[in-house]
Amino acid sequence: MEFVKMHGLGNDFIITKASSFEEAAEFQPFARFLCNRNFGIGGDGLVIIGKDNKADIFMRIFNSDGSEAEMCGNAIRCVARLAYEEKMGREKISVRTLAGLRYPEIVFDKEGRVDAVKVDMGEPMLERKFIPMTGEGSAVGVEADISSGAIKFTAVSMGNPHCIVFVDNINDVPIEDWGRELENHPLFPQKTNVEFVQILNKNEVIMRVWERGAGITLACGTGACATTVAGVLNNKTERQVTVHLLGGDLYIEWNEEDNHVYMTGGAVEVFRGKIDLNKISLMEAR
Repeated sequence: MEFVKMHGLGNDFIITKASSFEEAAEFQPFARFLCNRNFGIGGDGLVIIGKDNKADIFMRIFNSDGSEAEMCGNAIRCVARLAYEEKMGREKISVRTLAGLRYPEIVFDKEGRVDAVKVDMGEPMLERKFIPMTGEGSAVGVEADISSGAIKFTAVSMGNPHCIVFVDNINDVPIEDWGRELENHPLFPQKTNVEFVQILNKNEVIMRVWERGAGITLACGTGACATTVAGVLNNKTERQVTVHLLGGDLYIEWNEEDNHVYMTGGAVEVFRGKIDLNKISLMEAR
């Protein structure tokens, strides 16, 4: 298996190719081993791409625990840059994901070099049944009971579920403990990503993330999008927000005219290599 290692703000991925969207599933049993940082290549996820009959290319994402994610904002920026540089696509392409079509676009600097990737992430989903989330009523300002007591959050889907918790001081949050409990809370039948957010001002926030299937990561693109939507819904931010993450910054806009969320951020190639999957037993992979 030939692969490219890339990262979006430190959220890192092993990217390889398959001949079809369906064939990509054959890589899923190897995801845990390949993403292991001690015994495999190392990464937050394994991403499979290729030419597609419903879009320019497809993208499937398998988390470091072997589960499959519907969508990943940092991964799609990496995929878009790789596709552009390997001439699999143009400056703006369509990408088929389990969450539907997404539309990344290469952003160039004044010298014509690739500077960032901007992605049309589509419309946020706010109804509980589409997040998905159990119960009735609004998903804004919901309370959930965890071991330390009641915690208030807002739920948003960006093609994958997010639980956004606003906090006074990000440094006081036991992210691993609260993140794990909320990820697996009965309110979320398909589990959820969890974002902890400190508001700096109307256009600037600090975000830390516990990702479903991966744990604490340095960045989460869909989480930054969901955080901006939640900030607007809770009257805490404007529609244009810079989200400060451990791995760097993302610029997010929830456009009022088309209701789409736009994400802009970097994508970097780290190295390339190849690994013999025949030497990995499925027992080791699991």
